Amino acid sequence: MHIDMDAFFASVEIARDPSLRGKAVIVAGLGPRGVVAAASYEARKYGVHSALPTAVARRRCPHGVFMTPTTSYGEVSRAVMAIFREFTPHVQPISVDEAFLDVAGARRLIGSPTEIAAAIRARVRAEHGITCTVGIASTKFLAKLASEASKPDGLGVVPVATELEFLHRLPIRAVWGIGEKTAEKLTRLGMRTVGDLARLDVDSLASSVGTASAEHLYALSRNIDPRPVRPERVEKSISNETTFDRDAPDGAVWGPVLLELSRKVASRARSAGWAGRGVTVKIRFGDFRTITRSRMLTAPTDVGHEIYAAARDLADTAATAPVRLIGVRLDHLVEAAAVGRQVALGEPEHGWRDIETAIDQASAKFGKGAVRSAGRLARPDSRVDTRESGNSDH
Repeated sequence: MHIDMDAFFASVEIARDPSLRGKAVIVAGLGPRGVVAAASYEARKYGVHSALPTAVARRRCPHGVFMTPTTSYGEVSRAVMAIFREFTPHVQPISVDEAFLDVAGARRLIGSPTEIAAAIRARVRAEHGITCTVGIASTKFLAKLASEASKPDGLGVVPVATELEFLHRLPIRAVWGIGEKTAEKLTRLGMRTVGDLARLDVDSLASSVGTASAEHLYALSRNIDPRPVRPERVEKSISNETTFDRDAPDGAVWGPVLLELSRKVASRARSAGWAGRGVTVKIRFGDFRTITRSRMLTAPTDVGHEIYAAARDLADTAATAPVRLIGVRLDHLVEAAAVGRQVALGEPEHGWRDIETAIDQASAKFGKGAVRSAGRLARPDSRVDTRESGNSDH
């Protein structure tokens, strides 16, 4: 199964505020450099989609309800993935709103794949007020295509006997790995559908797209996709970055933002049970030149104050011009429980970790922004676009 939440961020906002139902809801950074993170299907009718600049979205859909992203999406995502795992342990999250499930072993206990899908969709709707689309097929590749063809709030099943019939009538751009340039090359060869592609041999494809791509396309056009659902996904890094409305001239402006980012990264690490030894700072200047600087700590940490100390030292040296974007990453992750923390000589028994844990608790109870650094309160509009990534695959 491939399960994809429908307009996830926007749907979560609508579930929280039912008065938004039926309206063009657009979740986006609201500053001059903001981009759309998600749009309801009502907004998509006006050409609004993810990654579209917010300014363009406002022109296309001036009556839309524009909202800034919140931290609630991660909470809902974790709850939805937990529902999936009640049906099968073989769940492979692809992003916060998308996952593959292998339900072969659940059929005897629960029912047919269609019955399992119906039960999952009902649970997600009842418990979270949002919808999801499910695609069912014998391979990951085809299951994803089935869900894409059934959105929104649908269920697409491709029986084994009709898989190639379903696949071969799709346009060639449906195949993973075929982008605009590759599609142009294949179109010149007379390829319009996946069926056209399947009639070519590997050597003919290789002359146009290269050997590696030819083997990939040859296999997928025949629905050959042996990849299993992999339930274990190792988190390789945790990062957070911010784009400024106006280039930050010096550390007096970007410093408090870097502190906030470091605390967010640490909070996410603690929530996931990780600590990290590597700290990396990412800086993009006004001319879009981007640099990174890294450092290894003496011991793994999940404390924002310690991450910030290393990140600030790196940034002070690297930020030689006004900063457009700044970010921090924690990597070389290990399980925090395996690390342990000893109080150093002269260090108070209760330190920064206790303070940050208290902030986590306050934020969970009172919402994002309940506790903020004084430096950030002095500049409430200095950050407009924050992007988070949970691992190196994003």
